[in-house]
Amino acid sequence: MLDRRSFLGSIVIPAGVLAAGFPAPALARPSSRRRLRDLARTPGDPESIARDESYWAQVQRAFQVDRSMINFNNGGVSPAPVVVSEAVRRHMEHTNQAPAYTMWKHLVPQKEAVRQGFARAWGVDPEEVAFTRNASESLQICQMGLDLKPGDEVLTTTQDYPRMITAFQQRQRREGIRLVQFPLPVPCEDDDAVVRAFETRITDRTRMILMSHVINITGQVLPVRKVVEMARTRGVPVVVDGAHALAHLHFSIADLGCDYYGVSLHKWLFAPIGTGLLYVRKDKVRGLWPLMAAKPEQDDDIRKFEEIGTHPAALSLGIADAVTFHEQIGGARKEARMRYLRDTWANALRGEDRVRLLTSLDPRFSGGIGTVRLEGLDTLKLLDWLWSRHRIFVTAIQHPEVDGLRITPSVYSTMGELGRFIDAMRHACRHGIDAA
Repeated sequence: MLDRRSFLGSIVIPAGVLAAGFPAPALARPSSRRRLRDLARTPGDPESIARDESYWAQVQRAFQVDRSMINFNNGGVSPAPVVVSEAVRRHMEHTNQAPAYTMWKHLVPQKEAVRQGFARAWGVDPEEVAFTRNASESLQICQMGLDLKPGDEVLTTTQDYPRMITAFQQRQRREGIRLVQFPLPVPCEDDDAVVRAFETRITDRTRMILMSHVINITGQVLPVRKVVEMARTRGVPVVVDGAHALAHLHFSIADLGCDYYGVSLHKWLFAPIGTGLLYVRKDKVRGLWPLMAAKPEQDDDIRKFEEIGTHPAALSLGIADAVTFHEQIGGARKEARMRYLRDTWANALRGEDRVRLLTSLDPRFSGGIGTVRLEGLDTLKLLDWLWSRHRIFVTAIQHPEVDGLRITPSVYSTMGELGRFIDAMRHACRHGIDAA
């Protein structure tokens, strides 16, 4: 249990025990605490809760966001609920009383409770969990930390995250390894085809596979466990980019069976900006070098990946409040709501002549992320028009295989905001944007 000092007296424990083992977070107002407590108690299956606007109104009030704009780019980075931002502020204020003492002696040791709680929530051993600053850091620890020789091959798709591809390209330039990439259909609705695409490109020189759990440009969900099982029979480790999956899809990391999993926690978990996580299977910790040097006696210690010099403890401790908030909603309910929001706008637009959806609506292959193109309209001009005319903020995907707008509402998004987005897109489809 985290030591909240004076904060302990205001903690409210919901009915039942949260899987992470964290206390329920406290907000500034008692009414807010009651609303969060009620989330965990509300009966109903995930699909019915996903359509219950009174339930999600309680979630929406947990955030302080600018409602003069519509933020549908939560896939880049998400706002945190008030409980998380207040926790960071509280820990930072405590830090600043005497950092060398209050941070290193009081707060840093509390990170072990956060590690235990997170591990319990996602079904892994605490000694397999390292906190990082983002998914890029987590994944580059794996990409740079596995020993490779000139001529060794690494395998990934052309749709994986650009920074991860850049990391391999640097090793290619510097060390003479070989990067092998291949495209996937857009959208892809055949798990076996994905597995075959990886398998047929494995050679006797393949030393690593990098794959996304959820592809960032389309929201495509890939069959991680199937690829991992196939690759393991060939002796090839799989590094999984989970930046858009964790706390978006409802799953256990342990169930994936992978050796390495990297995440940005400031996306779908709503943790403090600048927090990430690296999972390394326990028997793989020794064989993976950290990005920053660690002592030999740390070879088997997951904490060697956290040796980055002085950094704020407040951010890592705020993860605890984000996990608790996530669990008070419920992972299955959150996934159902995210998919419901995506289906609402996608089904409303799919009948328009210009609309091409680049994301499958089959729940086996997607979650709450959707990418759409309006044929005959320049994507960047449409992006600018949505913002300048409607104050709707989305992101443009300009990729050789994908050209469109990625739409990522979140649990704080309202049906009214979705309606405004649908109306704007329908207007663009029917009347264009030049004379609007």
